[in-house]
Amino acid sequence: MMHFGKERGRNFWIKRAIFIPIAIAAGVFIFGSVVMLLWNNLLPALFGVGVITFWQAIGILVLSKILFGGFRGGHGHHRCHNHRHDWHGKWMHLTPEQKEKLKDEWRGRCCEPAVKQE
Repeated sequence: MMHFGKERGRNFWIKRAIFIPIAIAAGVFIFGSVVMLLWNNLLPALFGVGVITFWQAIGILVLSKILFGGFRGGHGHHRCHNHRHDWHGKWMHLTPEQKEKLKDEWRGRCCEPAVKQE
């Protein structure tokens, strides 16, 4: 049984050093194979493009990560989950008039007609 604050044993680090590279290699193989199979089974028939190899599929994965995922590390990603908490704090400090104005503005953005309640 492991307790917080205690040093982890040597076996833990050896197992981790072996497991992590194997897990990464398995993930790369699985995702690359899925991309290759989907590409080769769908796109040639739909769009008339050529088939790709496993390494080209890995290249597509890397390119999509660069284009759509960016280069931010793990720390920047977790910051996004705190936006709701930030808005709650700001909302609580608004006056009733400011809250109503903000509601009307967001109703307009969501394509709903702003209806005033009187």
